[in-house]
Amino acid sequence: MRSSALSLPDSYRAVFLIGRQEVQLRRVPMALPTAGEILVHIEAATTCGTDVKVFRIGGHPRMLRVPSAFGHEMAATVVAAGEGVDAWRTGDRVVVVYSASCGTCPYCLQNRENLCSELQYLNGAFAEYLLVPRRFVERSTHPIPPDLLSEQAALTEPLACVLHGIEACQISRQAEILVLGGGPIGQLLVGALATEGHRVCLVDSNESRRAVASRMGAERVMDRQEHRQSTASFDLGVDATGTLKGWNQALQSVHPGGQVLFLGGCPPGSRLELDTGHIHYDELTLRGAYHHRPATAKRALELLSERRFPAELLLTAHSGLEGTEEALRSMMRRQNLKVVLEP
Repeated sequence: MRSSALSLPDSYRAVFLIGRQEVQLRRVPMALPTAGEILVHIEAATTCGTDVKVFRIGGHPRMLRVPSAFGHEMAATVVAAGEGVDAWRTGDRVVVVYSASCGTCPYCLQNRENLCSELQYLNGAFAEYLLVPRRFVERSTHPIPPDLLSEQAALTEPLACVLHGIEACQISRQAEILVLGGGPIGQLLVGALATEGHRVCLVDSNESRRAVASRMGAERVMDRQEHRQSTASFDLGVDATGTLKGWNQALQSVHPGGQVLFLGGCPPGSRLELDTGHIHYDELTLRGAYHHRPATAKRALELLSERRFPAELLLTAHSGLEGTEEALRSMMRRQNLKVVLEP
């Protein structure tokens, strides 16, 4: 291990998910990086909808099993690097996105790394320090632009997912787009689409979320009742609710020749009934989009650093690590979009 410019403690604090709706702040031994690894100090971590889902059910079959270090959206500073790490030095500000592809499977070779058959996940952002494995150092660590705040840089991963979904669609300039759901992903969709010049309408039952969407660039906002009564149709309908109701509403919202993007994942086992005539005769294009790719992570950091993108509107509260559980519960109550956890 290369020597660090900082004096490292013998242990540090980290939040662990230990069961359904149960987290615990623990002190764990410091682990120094070996060959190919880096050790980072977390400057800011943000809560997200995936964290809430995992918190509700007490784990995830692919991403983590309890007990496990928790959290995955973060910005950090490198404090030590293992042998063979040439790209990063002590003091570098970085984002480590929480999945890393293998780089050699057929999907990776087609630049579809989000579908990598050997995709690995990294949790532990709700902590003071994080040891980053070699694959994540090589494939999933990105430099933070100098003028970008750490708490805003922590939004890289969810924005990368949004940009991946947008790239999957072929939409012209000034397209009319409906976004269903005003949570963090819906808000990021509004912001990203608006910066590209599209005319966006957001639907959400929460008044405060509709207000945020307007500031993110939505040309129009509607509550659910207004949307049900509306006869407007769109070039693209996007579901960001992750519900069958939202998927169906997205399908019904587009005009002939339109596209539908399913960005919100429904619970396992969900089944959708399709009107084949509607899809066939109206020539609809249905697209699913999952996760992100290294290219969209880089683009996300670039977009976050642009002043026209108001990322700070999503960061509705701040807390220390001891407030992690309440931060997640406040999201469950729809009181906060995202909470910044600062070690």
